[in-house]
Amino acid sequence: MNKRSLLGAAALATLCVLPLPALAQDKPPLKIVVGFPPGGSADLLARLLAEGLKNDFSSVIVENKPGAGGRIALSHVKRSPADGQTVVLLPSGPMVLFPHVYKKLDYDAVADFTPISQIAHFQFSVVAGPSAGAKSVAEMLAKAKATPGSATYGTPGSGTLPHFMGVMFGQKAGAELTHVPFQGGGPANTALLGGHIQYKFDVVTETAELHRSGKVRILAVTGAQRDPQVPEVPTLKEQGVDMVATAWFAMYGPAGLKPEVRDAISAAVAKAVRTPALRARLLEQGYEPVGSTPAELAAAQAADLKRWEGPIKATGVQLD
Repeated sequence: MNKRSLLGAAALATLCVLPLPALAQDKPPLKIVVGFPPGGSADLLARLLAEGLKNDFSSVIVENKPGAGGRIALSHVKRSPADGQTVVLLPSGPMVLFPHVYKKLDYDAVADFTPISQIAHFQFSVVAGPSAGAKSVAEMLAKAKATPGSATYGTPGSGTLPHFMGVMFGQKAGAELTHVPFQGGGPANTALLGGHIQYKFDVVTETAELHRSGKVRILAVTGAQRDPQVPEVPTLKEQGVDMVATAWFAMYGPAGLKPEVRDAISAAVAKAVRTPALRARLLEQGYEPVGSTPAELAAAQAADLKRWEGPIKATGVQLD
């Protein structure tokens, strides 16, 4: 065997024992952690996004870590390696409400996470279950005022945005409502259908299909405009309640994520939500696609932290 053949054989032997990442710059895997059970709005959005990201990563999986209104998922991601392989997808509440709501949090909403991208904006709904007997906001309020505290409403958890939607709605409308928290929108739907609670406050997506099938009735939406999923449903303002409230879903990584890794994930998310197919799916589900930069998400979070501070203090609600 000549010298060239020997060198070639040696090189081939070396390649055979090298791991695949050494042979080429393989795409990294991505795990999207969701703090709510399967079947809810956050889970649905994460799975739609995962499908849109599949060409930018070697694999994209969604892992549900429900409980505590998303705090369990946040704590998990906070402790994860800052390598860009584990991120959390969540509604804005845990990042802009919880710091004002909870006396103690095991995370800092700003210092412990790296903003990646604001994914979509959305609004909420006021939903009546079979036991409510209300076909409009006016009927709901009349019943609630007739027997203060008897009107129960479910949400995906204490301290979540829907929780405060209910508190603010009651204050604006002059009615006393009783909050019943659940570990996600799915369990709250089950309780609503079973007559264990009368009403529910949650994102429109959670109950749009149940509304269309006649199993529940969406009485109002909380945005400035009607929601395209249920265009026949009027806003709260149309029904005399002076309240407009919207929120957003976003993606964060643990603190210390390298800028180049952060920006690569953010760019992939922005590209995915702007593709015609995924954009159409998001709009169908009542989400307004965004796909922001990390800096834009950080600015939105800072603005909402400031915006919610006063209203939350005014409610007097504080949780342990």
